Amino acid sequence: MATLDVVTIENKKAGSVELSSVIFEAAVKPHLFHDEVRRQLARRRAGTHSTKNRAGVSGGGSKPWRQKGTGRARQGTTRAPQWAGGGSVFGPVPRSYEHALPKKVRRAALRGALSHRLAEGGMTVVESLELDGYSTKRVVEILGGLGLGGQRVLIVIGEASPTVERSARNLPRVSVLRAEGLNVYDVLRHEKLVMTRGGLEAVESRLSAAGEASA
Repeated sequence: MATLDVVTIENKKAGSVELSSVIFEAAVKPHLFHDEVRRQLARRRAGTHSTKNRAGVSGGGSKPWRQKGTGRARQGTTRAPQWAGGGSVFGPVPRSYEHALPKKVRRAALRGALSHRLAEGGMTVVESLELDGYSTKRVVEILGGLGLGGQRVLIVIGEASPTVERSARNLPRVSVLRAEGLNVYDVLRHEKLVMTRGGLEAVESRLSAAGEASA
């Protein structure tokens, strides 16, 4: 079982914490990362693109010429696909791109991503992350003090914290997530992971073997 130092926002040691081997020493399987990230990005697609078929375009109420005797190919409507202004054939229509992935696979992918980030030395646990008010400058100062200035940082908190979430949202390289929203895509696209002690406990509770049935 790995042990990690817990620091304050001033980067002073405030203790240590034992990390669950089930979560932070899991097998790293890149193909699971691919499957889960693909599922997440597919779910985010709007799927609102649309084209009109021959029933949706206007005009073409009558045959452009009689069926026989003209020497030309028979045509039923000027809104057929081969005509300019005609309808589309098998064009895109509004739909969902979401596809399912077993929960067991999704949890395994997240455990692997967290284990990968820890193995790289990219994980920091802070005792707490409380701000007196809304201040983006203060968040920048805290990250700088932790040696994370200018890097892509994912902050994981245990419960809703409007001051932290709103103060960090203007920083293009910093994201804040609550523990229940932690996901593979965001863990992988950020170089560093900062967890509050409460956030770490919530993540461990969510992904532990004991919590499998309720997750």
